Amino acid sequence: MWLTSSSIGRKLVMAITGACLVLFVTFHCLMNAVAIVYPSAYNVICEFLGANWYALVASLGLAALFIVHIIYAVWLTLQNRKARGNDRYNVSKKPATVEWSSQNMLVLGIVILAFLVVHMIQFWAKMQLQEIRGVESVLPPSMGTLFIQEAFSCVWTPIVYIIGFIALWFHMNHGFWSMFQSAGWNNITWLPRLKSIACWWTSIVVLLFIAQAIVFTVNANNDFYKKDATLRDQYKEVMGDAVGIPVDRFKYDEFSSTVREHNSQLKALLGEPQQAMQMGVTEEWLNNEIARFEPVVSLLDYLEGTPAETNVQPEN
Repeated sequence: MWLTSSSIGRKLVMAITGACLVLFVTFHCLMNAVAIVYPSAYNVICEFLGANWYALVASLGLAALFIVHIIYAVWLTLQNRKARGNDRYNVSKKPATVEWSSQNMLVLGIVILAFLVVHMIQFWAKMQLQEIRGVESVLPPSMGTLFIQEAFSCVWTPIVYIIGFIALWFHMNHGFWSMFQSAGWNNITWLPRLKSIACWWTSIVVLLFIAQAIVFTVNANNDFYKKDATLRDQYKEVMGDAVGIPVDRFKYDEFSSTVREHNSQLKALLGEPQQAMQMGVTEEWLNNEIARFEPVVSLLDYLEGTPAETNVQPEN
């Protein structure tokens, strides 16, 4: 098949997968912007993109694009090095920025891949993957703002992200216009235009990403995603559904007190088997009820705790 047997075919595959990834990165940037402008709407998007079948299909398709893009990138790099032979060791004049990007696309790709692994551990593994596994954790997988709180309250997170975004700029800037070149749009008129479009597009996306990382860091260190009244009302709805309490009749503080009081009563009744028997409840029922309320109480502790208590681990 010419897509694998010829250099042109392999470059075309790189161009197509690269174009899809550029569109995904742009979508991801816009989605993150929602978390700044309207955080509660961001949580609605996260719930929509949870472990639903369409989101899983999209995730598998995106993973396939990444894998194919990486395989073909390594393949073309090895092919080019083999074709140059010993010439690659010759010292040449220092190239321009875009030429430097072209010669170091694989290295830039490795840096981006390392950043992607960190990003997936902080978000995807704790959100969609947890839903797929059916593992309950203190933080509800659909509440993305809480995972922003967790990730960006760490000192090293914005540093890693900004390094990844800089590598992304170089990689995407060159890859954006070169994918059109691989498709045959390499005439004198269009190539300069495509380079200009690539620079503007990539710069806007990456600058937005960096701005978002800074805003997320400031908000997380101020516990905004834990204390904001609108977000707390949204968290209250999720917690109310988990324990079967209609939340419309309670404000957040009232809901918190009600849940804590009920949980304390359940635990006290568990220690009084005779009283429980008189009320017609069994030990098994009490344990099940406590098991339902404990994650909600833990989430309330997290939302109302101090910054030092924010490192929450999932419960297996």
